[in-house]
Amino acid sequence: MTGIPYIPEQITVHLGPPDSDAENITVDFPEYIKNVASSEIYPTWPESALRANIYAIVTFALNRIYTEWYRLKGYPFSITNDTQYDQAFTYNGIIFENISRLTDELFNDYVVKGESVEPYFTAFCNGTTVTCPGLSQWGTVDLASQGLTPYEMLQYYFGDDIRIVKNAEVRTETPSYPGKDFSEGNISEDIKTAQLQLNRIASNYPAIPKIPEPNGFFGPETTESVKSFQGIFNLPATGTIDKSTWYKIAYIYVSVKKLAELDSEGISLSEIPLQHQYDLKTGDEDNIVKSLQYYLAVIGAYYESVPPVSITGYFGEQTEKSVKAFQSLFGLPETGIVDLETWNDLYRAYAGIAESVPISPDAVALYPGNVLKEGVTSEYVRTLQEYLTFISQTYSDIPPVNPTGYFGPVTKSSVTAFQKRYGLPPNGTVGADTWNEIARVYSDLKFGEQKQAYQFPGYTIK
Repeated sequence: MTGIPYIPEQITVHLGPPDSDAENITVDFPEYIKNVASSEIYPTWPESALRANIYAIVTFALNRIYTEWYRLKGYPFSITNDTQYDQAFTYNGIIFENISRLTDELFNDYVVKGESVEPYFTAFCNGTTVTCPGLSQWGTVDLASQGLTPYEMLQYYFGDDIRIVKNAEVRTETPSYPGKDFSEGNISEDIKTAQLQLNRIASNYPAIPKIPEPNGFFGPETTESVKSFQGIFNLPATGTIDKSTWYKIAYIYVSVKKLAELDSEGISLSEIPLQHQYDLKTGDEDNIVKSLQYYLAVIGAYYESVPPVSITGYFGEQTEKSVKAFQSLFGLPETGIVDLETWNDLYRAYAGIAESVPISPDAVALYPGNVLKEGVTSEYVRTLQEYLTFISQTYSDIPPVNPTGYFGPVTKSSVTAFQKRYGLPPNGTVGADTWNEIARVYSDLKFGEQKQAYQFPGYTIK
């Protein structure tokens, strides 16, 4: 690359060492930084240390892109996730809230050295089990305790002649951040751009009120729309369009225009096949195993050669036998281990069944195949709300929900309360494990029998 560096909309990551036969995935650049930071550092560290590390992570990635380090060697990617070569990236890994917030602020700031325009090679290591000439991640915690600023920490490791480039251009389908915040009373063409984008996003997120006249004047209606947007996407609900909000609006707008996965909401089917970052095998025990068993149970009800399993969360002999039978049926190696290929075929088989089974008041609905979260509108959300409300008649600690079909804060609160009661991760989102448990409890209360969510009263599904 030549010229002034810019922030790419996306980055392609190789999920393994450079020469390995691993998958390449392309993700939004800010989401990549959030993932790496959440994989590399601890959210409990002092904020100044987090900021210094995020600067280093952003700059390292930009250096790889700007120098075309891998592209010039003939590789079809910009960076790997192998820490021997680059920085950690865990596909579909957990993103910590405070790291996400800081990244939204810092993802287009980077470090340069001397008079160079090139993003500096900000090498780093953890500073405990591994040491290196660059930044020590744990060392920044010590420096933070001494009162050093993020910039002073970077100078400590990379020299006094470094500087931080702020608000670098972001190459998206929308204009870059105009360099100033907007709030009620302001007038600008940039505000009109944001208003038009918010109105388009509101078509997918009904909780965001549309702005009646997107004319560039920042009135009370725009304030309310911005606040609602910020609340849904975990930004401080200030009603002001600052840098973080500007770029978040831009990225969500691009996503909904392309009918792609809605950023940070995870309502796309594509989120399900890759929920886990490791192969599932005998001895594993977690909620992802529960999702696996749920899919096998449904598939086993439709395919005689696949034995159904109990949904326990523990990968035992019964689950291994069912996995091997599924692999045999679908022409996969009969390993009994759920690798990426097996998981994807398993999910596709399940999704085909779920799509063919209509929602019925006399049946317990199958999991729809997509994660239900705040901001989603669908008939499955309405069904979820009906189940929760019915359950709340027995368990008063689970709030009832009006069956509107829109997943808002009240629905999230009810889901979270249910998850707490039944020992599920209280994240307020509904994946296969939470849906199965809600449907199971609803079924027990409604029909008075012990049946799983894939069983229909009076209906043979073989």
